[in-house]
Amino acid sequence: MKALRLLLPFAALLAVFVGTTVFASQEMAKKEKKPCLTCHEKGKATKENPLLNAAGKYYKEKKTLEGAPK
Repeated sequence: MKALRLLLPFAALLAVFVGTTVFASQEMAKKEKKPCLTCHEKGKATKENPLLNAAGKYYKEKKTLEGAPK
């Protein structure tokens, strides 16, 4: 029972973190009106390795896709 009281707040915090991370990426895609594969390579992206291609690295630096490599 004590473990559940400790695990529940941790799980809730994790859910909020994951939800905001996914939401932010979808917001970028909506803003730019481009699919995710415009900036990311195929594969399982993680926070440590988002699998950015050249356009994704450009967007991360400049916050725009204008002039980004294709």
